Amino acid sequence: MPNKSRSDWEQMVPNLRIPHQAIIGGQSVDSASGETFDCVSPIDGKVLASVARCGTEDVERAVAAGRKAFDSGVWADQPPAARKQVLQRFAAAIGDHAEELALLETLDMGKPVGDSLAVDVAATVRCINWNAEAIDKVYDEIAPTGPDELGLITREPLGVIGAIVPWNFPMLMAAWKLGPALATGNSVILKPSEKSPLTAIRLAELALEAGLPEGVFNVLTGHGKEAGEPIAAHMDVDGLVFTGSTAVGKQLLSIAALSNMKRTFVECGGKSPNVVFADTPDIEVAANAAASAIFFNQGEVCTAASRLLVHESIKDDFIDLVVKAAGAMQPTHPLEPDAAMGAMVDGIQTDRVMEYVKSGTEDGATLRCGGNRAAVEENGYYIEPTVFDHVSSEMKIAREEIFGPVLSCISFSDEDEAVRIANDTPYGLAAAIWTSDLSRAHRVARKIRAGSVWINYYDGGDMTAPFGGFKQSGNGRDKSLHALQKYTELKATWINLGG
Repeated sequence: MPNKSRSDWEQMVPNLRIPHQAIIGGQSVDSASGETFDCVSPIDGKVLASVARCGTEDVERAVAAGRKAFDSGVWADQPPAARKQVLQRFAAAIGDHAEELALLETLDMGKPVGDSLAVDVAATVRCINWNAEAIDKVYDEIAPTGPDELGLITREPLGVIGAIVPWNFPMLMAAWKLGPALATGNSVILKPSEKSPLTAIRLAELALEAGLPEGVFNVLTGHGKEAGEPIAAHMDVDGLVFTGSTAVGKQLLSIAALSNMKRTFVECGGKSPNVVFADTPDIEVAANAAASAIFFNQGEVCTAASRLLVHESIKDDFIDLVVKAAGAMQPTHPLEPDAAMGAMVDGIQTDRVMEYVKSGTEDGATLRCGGNRAAVEENGYYIEPTVFDHVSSEMKIAREEIFGPVLSCISFSDEDEAVRIANDTPYGLAAAIWTSDLSRAHRVARKIRAGSVWINYYDGGDMTAPFGGFKQSGNGRDKSLHALQKYTELKATWINLGG
């Protein structure tokens, strides 16, 4: 696909259809109340659409539609190979509409359109296709028994799944839930963030066009307390999956527990350590990776390497290289084809990040670069890549998830101290280790309490391995065959063969 210029993308905008209605029972509908909310582009503050503001009544309608579809067996009772074919058509439709979806994603939440196209859309297609291919290759079990009985161990779909996803990777996080949930035969009610609802609606439209039965995939747009919490509390929702902040994850867990004890899995925040030893194979490669690991997607990434732990013998030279790399990642207009950083998602998140920058300065950290809002577009939300040196683990910027382009640099003297600092956090989502010592790589990887650990690179892996966290980074896993377990119940069936 040839690269488009900013002008090419801008010429597409006037003809871009902005979806704005909820999807319930296969139909595009307004909210029951008729209320809407403005979907504002963080690029320049312009209103993209007035989107349906769903509430409790809409949740009732969506759950009823999902339950009707599930109980009818129109999807759940289809052979796995048949479900696979529909999901493959769905994935193909996403690929066919790649530029449209990428542009919607960028206008909606501000990330560079090049990333939307090469990362978000591509990974979404891969996710749906992978789960489609997996579902007719997963076998049930037979228990070991004597000759007079047969023990069957089978997995069955949960039923109606509520999926609440964040605004930083709206399409991809939705796909991580939709892929295994739909493949295993469930109905889904997707609640995208009110900050980024557009591609969720479009995905549902494409799924219907691909042949997914009505009511199997519903989308409710609206605010968390008005639409998300009623899904978590609903007595006829069988499973709840969530990606977002730890604070909201805890709240949803408590709501779900007080309802019908629905199966609930949450993937939450992180404060990931990027640990660089003195024997890192290539100091420049590691420094460039450290910059990308925190500034990619404007730092709005749950696995962002927001804590850089560097051995004291190379710390000063290493941070100089990181600062140099940060200088080449200044935010620009997200429709520029070579944009390294785009806009923050909105003014609320921008103000939040700037408060952390202020906190770092007040707590005595040394500001090496950035620390200011960037003037890219009038009424837009942009922040410079920001690096703090001389950070201690007690500082707020080292302990709390900022979810922005702010890096905290901490030195260590030996392996034990590096592990102690790396684990000194309530989170445990991801980590990286840079070293030429294979034994050290294995030792430290085992000792770090995180769901993903990368050696000599950052953010590796694909759909074949599970993704999730330790501690307050959540429970359950997305991606891989392990994700299928979240959307099924395990059943033992015993048959007497003895007469």
